[in-house]
Amino acid sequence: MKKILFLVLLFSSQLYAQSSFEYRIDSIVSNAIAQRAFPGAQIYIQKKGEVLLHKAYGYHTYDSIHQTTLEDVFDLASVTKTMAATLALMKLYEEGKLDVDRPFSEYWPDWQKKKDKKNISFRAVLAHQAGLIPYIVFLNKITKSKGKLKKRWVSKTQNNPYNKEAFKNLYIREDIEKIIDRKARKSKLGELKYRYSGLTFLLYPRMVGRLSNTNFEDYLNQNFYRPLELKKIGFNPTSWIDPSHIVPTEYDSLFRKTLTKGWVHDENAAILGGVSGNAGLFANTNSIAPLLEMLLNKGVYKGKQYLKDSTVEEFTRVQFPENDNRRGLGFDKPLIGNDTLSFEDSYPAPLASKNSYGHSGFTGTFYWVDPDQDLIYIFLSNRVYPSRSQQGIYDLAVRKEILFEAFKFNNENAYSSH
Repeated sequence: MKKILFLVLLFSSQLYAQSSFEYRIDSIVSNAIAQRAFPGAQIYIQKKGEVLLHKAYGYHTYDSIHQTTLEDVFDLASVTKTMAATLALMKLYEEGKLDVDRPFSEYWPDWQKKKDKKNISFRAVLAHQAGLIPYIVFLNKITKSKGKLKKRWVSKTQNNPYNKEAFKNLYIREDIEKIIDRKARKSKLGELKYRYSGLTFLLYPRMVGRLSNTNFEDYLNQNFYRPLELKKIGFNPTSWIDPSHIVPTEYDSLFRKTLTKGWVHDENAAILGGVSGNAGLFANTNSIAPLLEMLLNKGVYKGKQYLKDSTVEEFTRVQFPENDNRRGLGFDKPLIGNDTLSFEDSYPAPLASKNSYGHSGFTGTFYWVDPDQDLIYIFLSNRVYPSRSQQGIYDLAVRKEILFEAFKFNNENAYSSH
């Protein structure tokens, strides 16, 4: 009888703890929506194999008409870097088709005649340690001074060589790839120190295609998305999901002159036809969670191995700590010395272990995996609606607050407040 009573009390205590946890998350998100940090969101939190919270909040826009559901997909922005490009590179790495300690130029011959880039290692490039410039706005190439599109580069109908669909009835010349390649090749290098750059991620889909003899999207589908049975993940979502389940991003006043919905928010990815290693992937929490669980389990999901444990460990470890560079290969990591920092100064949050990793996206997306605490956290939102000038998600530290709550849950060593 005492044993039964103990189990009842234990179960009740667990239910109360989880209910209290959900209430705190609800409060954080409700406050953020009320302050217009974002109109809607999806959140997934799994700890020690148990889903603590999986919920949709708010609406697609602030008119409160179209409620956000778990079936909806969000523009992942730079989360694409790890959930698409880096995954493909990890697979090529363990297939022996890519050596991260060889020069990047061996896999991208366009750089072999550039003295400043010829010998940069692939490892340095992936860890943002190569001194590459952060970004080049290629939209400037196809627009005039007042934002009008150049007819030489843009067509309202699809025909050779206008085959890259950037928006409805808006096609870009395939030659734009040559412009991107040339500007990337000629770009100036800075100091060999940590400097976040998305430049090479624009090149990876074609590099992956060459190394695998398979289309970039097909390679991802064959090796990850399809066997993991991910239903709602991919590029150019209007081709595979009802538009009513696509969450809009920004009113694009520069390029497409309307609300961007179903088309990638990032302009560079857009002029590449929506498929890029830098941005372009759309997904929901249902389809990201299995990918992250596979990584958490060192490449294994439901008994099937997708990546070797050594591959996962290699890509998710800090690469250049001696240079005060926290990054892994493609993946983001906690700040070096994060455990000594205050809540305000920490990243991604206090209590994140040194072995944890993740990535954020400009549109308001974020995920984090912590093997030491057996934790998976996914946060998807469209914080750029109606404009990228919206800073509430940063001012309120929404993603950090929620992650901190997840770290604290059932953690006896966690401090209770900040």
